[in-house]
Amino acid sequence: MNRKKSWFANGNFFITLPVLLITLLVFIPMVSALITSFQSGPPTNMTFNGFGNFQRMLTDSTFKKALVNTFTYLIVQVPIMLFLALVLSNILNDKKMKFKGLFRTALFLPCITSLVSYSLIMKSLFSVNGLVNQMLLNMHLVDTPIQWLTDPFWAKVLIIISITWRWTGYNMIFFISGMQNIDPSMYEAADIDGASGMQKFFKITIPNLKPIILFTTITSTIGTLQLFDEVQNITQGGPANATTTLSQYIYNLSYKFTPNFGYAAAVSFVIVVLIVILSLIQTKVGGQD
Repeated sequence: MNRKKSWFANGNFFITLPVLLITLLVFIPMVSALITSFQSGPPTNMTFNGFGNFQRMLTDSTFKKALVNTFTYLIVQVPIMLFLALVLSNILNDKKMKFKGLFRTALFLPCITSLVSYSLIMKSLFSVNGLVNQMLLNMHLVDTPIQWLTDPFWAKVLIIISITWRWTGYNMIFFISGMQNIDPSMYEAADIDGASGMQKFFKITIPNLKPIILFTTITSTIGTLQLFDEVQNITQGGPANATTTLSQYIYNLSYKFTPNFGYAAAVSFVIVVLIVILSLIQTKVGGQD
């Protein structure tokens, strides 16, 4: 009886079910996928292939294109998004500003909007005869409508705009929460010393938000490396794989093309390795132990 009480008192009972579920739904599938990555053939008759799937990546032009596209989104979109989130959060954290709640809600709404709905809206806004092209033409910024959906360069730009619009408000909430935990006396002392708003932002706000900036950078990196929904719903990876990402390529290998679960699993572990490496680098650069 005492053992049972001790078992309950230590909290073992409460963590047993989560551990079992995580093991069943996460770790076992990961190990199974790793084993699958060393196999080839149809799903009903897969055979051991060694490192054949990984060697295939070296000559797979579609994989290389998907890898380059994914890194393009990562390098371009993540810094822009986090910078905008920082600026917006700094503006909306001003105690003197009116209707802060309304603006915060409006900026946060995109990340909870139905993905299919917002994808259709983006395709409509950025179509050849869409509102965006009409505005650009009326402002005489372009002479002919931009082919947002069919031009390889502009299709990437559209994906970057879409992701930024959807997730900037999400990261902004983290920054606002962090700013509200900064000791106000630090800003009062800076005001007494005659510091400008820009100086307070870079000398007080940014250093105190360092852990949150690191967190949002890592989560945004993970999300971008796993990018699938926007590309699948807006451009379907086109034109000519110009916007295809690694996650979409995995989907195509598994369900769109002739099923090749072994190669798809191998590509998925490329994402895992990239996430681990980039997270370690970011943690190191961020100065966290």
